Amino acid sequence: MSSMSDMAARLRIEASEVPAHVPPTAAAPTKETQIIAIYGKGGIGKSFTLANLSYMMAQQGKKVLLIGCDPKSDTTSLLFGGKACPTIIATSGKKKLAGEEVAIGDVCFKRDGVYAMELGGPEVGRGCGGRGIIHGFETLEKLGFHDWGFDYVLLDFLGDVVCGGFGLPIARDMCQKVIVVGSNDLQSLYVANNVCSATQYFRKLGGHVGVAGIVINKDDHTGEAKAFAEKVGIPVLASIPADDDIRRKSAKYEIIGRPGGQWAPLFEELARNVATAPPVAPKPLEQDELLGLFAGDVVGRDVVLQPATVEDMCGPQLTKRRSLEVLYDGHQALA
Repeated sequence: MSSMSDMAARLRIEASEVPAHVPPTAAAPTKETQIIAIYGKGGIGKSFTLANLSYMMAQQGKKVLLIGCDPKSDTTSLLFGGKACPTIIATSGKKKLAGEEVAIGDVCFKRDGVYAMELGGPEVGRGCGGRGIIHGFETLEKLGFHDWGFDYVLLDFLGDVVCGGFGLPIARDMCQKVIVVGSNDLQSLYVANNVCSATQYFRKLGGHVGVAGIVINKDDHTGEAKAFAEKVGIPVLASIPADDDIRRKSAKYEIIGRPGGQWAPLFEELARNVATAPPVAPKPLEQDELLGLFAGDVVGRDVVLQPATVEDMCGPQLTKRRSLEVLYDGHQALA
């Protein structure tokens, strides 16, 4: 019995240990290829932002690879005018059944200088999306990912999901920096704050990935996303307005990040900021601090938590039942 107690005590001590601190110094990316992971709440506009950003970067003479890492496989839909892009996972499965190897031309496609692919994911209820991401990157490595000569590789990740596969770029130092896409709403900033927390956790474990900034999408100028950026210590890379023209064109799968167009200056600025913003160590907010960015009538801070009782759960006629008595090794104990 004492050995079990000793083991429990050791486990408690081990669980309470704080990982070694990594100095939160900002550093410019050192690799020739900048690999940037973009995170955000589902539906916040990551795919819209990335399609237009990658297009503008390509028009500025950069060689850009856009990789969709969302199981919905919708990252490249805007770039390709609504057309579905064959995913790496689905293609890999078909090729394996046929006894063939996956080639780059099977999964990577291009438009006006932008190269793009989708990792994909399993069908609903038929596998783990995070494991699909890991399998997708294993396939990319077999295709020579580390030898490709791109200026920028942009990874589109779903930020709502916290399982291991979706945190791969941060956990394994697979990218130099992270960018979050958010808006002036609590849920998207909650996700952005979680991403900041993840980067800090892995920096304490010896990682080097930092957050380069936030893109505010559908900005209605209420200011919560900007206040969040100031609080956690990251810059605002661009503010994309909540504009009907943008909404209509996006719904029709039109690229608005074209040189010379109405929205060109916005995406030219975003491209410059994404390229030059250094990865920094953010200061994630506590839940109350996050709620404090919003007016009380918006988030319901006047709500008081009322503990439930057993009578609430079982009704007023609850009768107390005797506990079961368990006998073991000749000793009596109450269960």
